[in-house]
Amino acid sequence: MDGTVQAWVDGWVVSRGAAPPVPEPWGCTIDVGANGHVTRHVFGATGDDLDEAAVRKVAGAVTGAGVWLKAFGDPSVVAGWLDDTWWIDPEPGYLMTVPLTPADAPDVPDGYRLRSWSRGGVTRVMVAAPDGSLAARGQIAPTGTTAVADQIETAPEHRRKGLGSLVMRTLQITAVQQGARTGVLAGTPAGRGLYEALGWEVVALLTSAKHCPRT
Repeated sequence: MDGTVQAWVDGWVVSRGAAPPVPEPWGCTIDVGANGHVTRHVFGATGDDLDEAAVRKVAGAVTGAGVWLKAFGDPSVVAGWLDDTWWIDPEPGYLMTVPLTPADAPDVPDGYRLRSWSRGGVTRVMVAAPDGSLAARGQIAPTGTTAVADQIETAPEHRRKGLGSLVMRTLQITAVQQGARTGVLAGTPAGRGLYEALGWEVVALLTSAKHCPRT
């Protein structure tokens, strides 16, 4: 399995409290156990190394609802390998990495409150708005020398105030303190600009597909 993909899998299962990944010849299977997200199959190769035959074979064996595929290739290509029982996110995800280095704590905008805590190997950060509502959040799961950032979000009414950067920098500082030296995440098109502004680089496109059998 590609090293960055493996690092992402290792951190993601910790972040989400999923079952340990089961190795497969083409990647791994992860039991999540959530409604609408029962299991996910993650392919270990990226880009041109992603095997069409393997994707077709794994997808063709899926019969139940709520099973996801994560394939590190362009959705416009991977979509052609799946039948119409699969919903395919038309927007690509981005597997991204960044070197993690020590840094000073970022400033919190006036009126906002920053809180962070760690539980079960995961550090969570929240930013509360002046009225006490949730303005931004995120979490990170260090697993050795790598750490996976996950579930980064900023409420629409609080965007463009530097809160996303505040969350990311706070998480990265925590990960460095725990020994991580490389950050990994799977970002969306909406988040890509923020991550790139913070030094993250795209290493592969990501296709997400969910099995929705016809009834």
